[in-house]
Amino acid sequence: MRRAWRAIRNARCSSPVADTAVFGRSSAALRKAVAGEGCYLIDADGRRYLDGSGGAAVSCLGHSDEKVRAAVHAQLDQVAFAHTGFFTTDVTERLARKLVENAPEGITRVYPLSGGSEAVEAALKLARQFFLEKGEPQRRHIIARRQSYHGNTLGALAAGGNAWRRENYQPLLVQCHHIAPCYPYRDQQDGESAEEYGLRVANELEEKLVELGPDSVIAFIAEPVVGATAGALAPVPGYFKRIREICDTHGILLILDEVMCGMGRTGTLFACEQDGISPDIVTIAKGLGAGYASIGAMLCQEHIYRAIADGSGAFQHGHTYHGHPLAAAAANAVLERLIDDGLVAGVNAKGDRLVAALTDRLGQHPHVGDIRGRGLFRGIELVADRETKAVLDPSRKTHARVKKAAMENGLICYPAGGTIDGKHGDHILLAPPFIISDDQIDELTDKLARAIDTALTN
Repeated sequence: MRRAWRAIRNARCSSPVADTAVFGRSSAALRKAVAGEGCYLIDADGRRYLDGSGGAAVSCLGHSDEKVRAAVHAQLDQVAFAHTGFFTTDVTERLARKLVENAPEGITRVYPLSGGSEAVEAALKLARQFFLEKGEPQRRHIIARRQSYHGNTLGALAAGGNAWRRENYQPLLVQCHHIAPCYPYRDQQDGESAEEYGLRVANELEEKLVELGPDSVIAFIAEPVVGATAGALAPVPGYFKRIREICDTHGILLILDEVMCGMGRTGTLFACEQDGISPDIVTIAKGLGAGYASIGAMLCQEHIYRAIADGSGAFQHGHTYHGHPLAAAAANAVLERLIDDGLVAGVNAKGDRLVAALTDRLGQHPHVGDIRGRGLFRGIELVADRETKAVLDPSRKTHARVKKAAMENGLICYPAGGTIDGKHGDHILLAPPFIISDDQIDELTDKLARAIDTALTN
């Protein structure tokens, strides 16, 4: 607490900051964060904000974890940087072993990177090189889903199905193919069971494979639980088992993007554990560093690694800062907290507590259509009419109004628009730290409900 108040006292200007040389995400003036304490961020005026979304589902340990901070400090005293073209380090080797020990079945190799977009780029390039090494250069197509998101770099953006994010850069994007998301709230038909619906939309992958020619396709990529683009959209039972079956039948790779939903966020360290499948390649980031370092990773099965190692001998890919020792030290400490200290084991109970509070406060709200997700990864879809599921007027940008009202109320949440098709639909994503208390869950729910009402009435 003294550290937080010292940072506030030493802050040189009040928030929001208008005079800046920083090229920000937008031209809007931002408040200045000067300290973090548990589940709260604190600005230069001493105002506290409950971090109800972990930033962008990043801060799973909150903002003042002593074990992680100590690990980074200790690593700095040993070796701060060693380029992976020349060296490995104990801390990176330890991280890879820890991840493999806890990874889905068959995953044996870890390629450490600096973030989620890098991890997805690496996954897509590895998938292509895998087939080149096997003598199948004709494979060139990637299939993904509409209303998905896989990162901001051009390859990841091309694979993603976020229409709004893709729009300005369409001429620069390689061609990828997109099928329907698994979106039961909007697309499950009357009289159709959840399992029947899941099989129907999963079979779109097979239809697309037949259309393109299975031997021309490299991989199918999907988020096990869709994050910010569609608001914690979880699959129905059986959906991913059918997807896995289709990939195996036609000899294509299954890439799962767990950058946002992984590392315990949905109640298991890897989100796909809950669907009973193993991917060929999986990407992680965000919660792996918990905000204390910029780190991500691409993990793959042994047969993919062996194709490279026994073939050309080198993955034709790399970044200056990948495998950075300070980031690896932070990630090791994060994994110790998540696994060894049992924080992941408590996520489902806290998630149930959050859903109960949201349902009690918002379950019958006339403009709340759906409360969904898994663990501490929850989405709320806002509607104009609860009964008909009619969407709110996109021109009102209700999601932006919710964000503004929540911040004014001392709550950080992650609203977004274009939930349904890139233009229509509004939702709020919640992804609080795993250390959140029952009282803080009540605080989150109360402040969010007031922000929603303010956004809808003003």
